[in-house]
Amino acid sequence: MASGKIKVGIAGGAGYTGGELLRILVNHPEVEIVSVHSNSNAGNPIADTHTDLFGDTDLKFTGTLSQDIDVLFLCVGHGDARKFLEANTIANPIKIIDLSQDFRLARSSKFKTESLKLKDRSFVYGLPELNRDKIRTASNIANPGCFATAIEIGLLPLAAKGLLNSEVHINATTGSTGAGQSLAATSHFTWRNNNLSVYKAFEHQHLNEIGETLTQLQSNSAPSPPDSGLRLNFIPQRGDFTRGILAAIYLESDLSLEDATKIYTDFYADHPFTHVSEKNIDLKQVVNTNKALVHLEKHGNKLFIISMIDNLLKGASGQAVQNMNLMFGLNETMGLKLKAAAF
Repeated sequence: MASGKIKVGIAGGAGYTGGELLRILVNHPEVEIVSVHSNSNAGNPIADTHTDLFGDTDLKFTGTLSQDIDVLFLCVGHGDARKFLEANTIANPIKIIDLSQDFRLARSSKFKTESLKLKDRSFVYGLPELNRDKIRTASNIANPGCFATAIEIGLLPLAAKGLLNSEVHINATTGSTGAGQSLAATSHFTWRNNNLSVYKAFEHQHLNEIGETLTQLQSNSAPSPPDSGLRLNFIPQRGDFTRGILAAIYLESDLSLEDATKIYTDFYADHPFTHVSEKNIDLKQVVNTNKALVHLEKHGNKLFIISMIDNLLKGASGQAVQNMNLMFGLNETMGLKLKAAAF
């Protein structure tokens, strides 16, 4: 191990986000993976679970959490991250990046501890396109949700200008990996293949963080928007593909296409993973990458926005590594220069 490398621990390493994190970090030039925690797989080779890592690592899952780490990635289920922190003592110097939804909202962003030896932990919402400077100085990150990332990237430039003043209509389709590794009736191949369905219409859990993020940004814009009530109509869909999210968004807008394009390109000019395309985009351009692609069109008085990401990378583990890079003063693209598979 080269001196000065970031020592990484992963909790919940057997799932999709844990596996994706391992695929990135085994080749990250500034990382040493110290321990990968999994109660159900303790003692087993990681490559037995994540078979695509065979030949890349000899690491085994552990049943105990190492304290000899600089950063802990929590890849456990929603609701389990808080429980994990309650059940395990995490020393103060260790930074935490949580991939669950447990600490994303302002009202739940602080974890309080009863131990006098440990400090309470406050989590920063980890969307670099919104909070990059805060992430650089943060000790704890709440990684955004996958749908939330795609939709927020589609709308942040308008919110920053106070221009979300009409109802926003969103139809977004996600790949099957968005449901996690545990089997369910709607994740079996025989049901998912050649199929398409709507779920949690108008009620998806990511609406809370999307609404909070966009409202905060819009309320900070100048001049203040005439209508502060943000109205999001979100229809999520399950797609019959494995990875990726396509969000199709429209709202009423007086902006010309040229003005809207300038607002978006200016907003994302210094963000290395988010790109505004004049040409229409397709999902294959982002799958297996940490990219977010945005395309704009104008139809009458409606601005139409397409936003695309890979739900496991920019929507989860890739963004988590991007946040780690920022927290430790590295180039935020390190280990994440991944090319899409075109064929």
